Amino acid sequence: METQKNKYSGILISDFTIDNLASYLNNFAQGSIIEAKVSEFGQVVQALLDERLWSLHPDYSIIWTFPEAVSGSFAKLTNYEVVNVKEIFKEIDLFCGLIKNASRFVKKAVFLPTWVVPSSYQWLGMLDMKHNIGVSNVLMQMNLRLSENLDKEQNVYILNTQRWIDAAGGDKAFNPKMWYLGKIAFINEVFKAAANDVVSALEGISGNSKKLIIVDLDETLWGGIVGDLGWQNIVLGGHDPVGEAFLDFQKALKALKNRGILLGIVSKNDESIAKEAIEQNSEMALRLNDFAGWQINWLAKAHNIKALAEELNIGLQSVVFIDDNPVERAQIRDLLPEVLVPEWPEDKLLFKKALNELNCFNNPVFSKEDAMRTKMYVQDRKRKESKKEITDVEQWLNTLGTIVEVGGISSDNKSRIIQLLNKTNQMNLSTRRMTEDELSAWLDTGKRKLWAFRVSDKLGDSGLTGIVSLDIRDNKAQIIDFILSCRVMGRRIEKSMISFIFEYAKKIGVVAIFAEYIPTAKNKPCLEFWEDESGFKKIKENVFELETDKTYSLPECIKLKPVE
Repeated sequence: METQKNKYSGILISDFTIDNLASYLNNFAQGSIIEAKVSEFGQVVQALLDERLWSLHPDYSIIWTFPEAVSGSFAKLTNYEVVNVKEIFKEIDLFCGLIKNASRFVKKAVFLPTWVVPSSYQWLGMLDMKHNIGVSNVLMQMNLRLSENLDKEQNVYILNTQRWIDAAGGDKAFNPKMWYLGKIAFINEVFKAAANDVVSALEGISGNSKKLIIVDLDETLWGGIVGDLGWQNIVLGGHDPVGEAFLDFQKALKALKNRGILLGIVSKNDESIAKEAIEQNSEMALRLNDFAGWQINWLAKAHNIKALAEELNIGLQSVVFIDDNPVERAQIRDLLPEVLVPEWPEDKLLFKKALNELNCFNNPVFSKEDAMRTKMYVQDRKRKESKKEITDVEQWLNTLGTIVEVGGISSDNKSRIIQLLNKTNQMNLSTRRMTEDELSAWLDTGKRKLWAFRVSDKLGDSGLTGIVSLDIRDNKAQIIDFILSCRVMGRRIEKSMISFIFEYAKKIGVVAIFAEYIPTAKNKPCLEFWEDESGFKKIKENVFELETDKTYSLPECIKLKPVE
């Protein structure tokens, strides 16, 4: 059965012909349906002020201009007239005011490509980077001013135009004939690269970026067959060009891990030999603790990929599989079509380049929890190992020394709360998706509260992993959001969250708490909790109630710690 595609509608505004970009978006062939409507040619300010245009409330908008169209003072500078840079900044500030106003009507994102000028512009030679004089220097300041002005806007993103130009061949990206004949600013390769980045960003904002990279070992992470050569003799690092390329590939994987992307291993190998190579070879940039998990055995790789994804509680649609063997890649594409299996170069010297060209790890925020994600999975693996040593679950839970800290929403945790709202699927009562502005507006209406729950135990800090929100009306309260990361499910955290809101509701005179489960394809574990473990009474289909004249005990294995 074909996976349902995500659909996004957008408005493109530009001071040059941008129809080619719209065409690439409208005909995008990789998993999403993109609709792109082009506004009137060259009428940037008029479009930004057009209430009828923004009444469509598009999912996204691309506003792509040349710098001289925004700043008349910059246009003078390109003609070597004397210009005060402060005047350029004032013009940028006015433009940013228009962007901020328009962004209020856009559901997901406003994208602004950075300003560039064609290489054919006359330049000042050695003075071109002279402060406040050279075009290149001032242009850098303009892009920085644009970024600083819009940095606090939650749904406005500055995209790097120079990256697209470099991908299209640098100077070749600008074709004077195309400009004079049709006011087309760039060749098609630039628009194609831009379309890929825009779609990647939309998928990331919608919570559809990839979360897990699974790699093979022999001839993928290092050169040679470790079972034949021994870990001392695999090709890795040193003064060998192929060994250096493998080492750089590992470093690039580690950089992604530091961004919050999980790494995993699926390899047909002897596990003890493979693990020894990873831990003992001094040239390895990656160690076992850099991997969230692994399946190293002689079973089919499709079986092992599914097993690893299930172990880590990650959907196959969030997995990337990298293998040097084209037969293995083809088999995974056939058996696990949800998994992204990129074509991989035969030349080992191109592995790092191929990894860096993958455009599927786009995320709109980067939180403390992202940086710690692999560490948290390693800690969870140790919890599971300790659980195997104890047969009684309650006894095991008591040994963890779990602490649940609870506090309100703040500037420090808001981005992480939005991540949980938009990405958590399994333990999610209503599965509503919201921007920061939408959440703030919701909390400002009526009597509504939201709390964030941070979990830690003797093995480490799991970070901010839970959310509960209440809508209080008269003497009753409804739980709107009840969200918990899959990493801490099944450790009585759920019941500690209910215990907290139960005591709060009782304190303010609420007589009953309700929860309505809204089913999705992925949140059945949430329903099972409410039916079997929550302590709520089912009063009708998917609706649960708890009266506050009863008692609700905090699990003995949990220490609840309110945070001011």
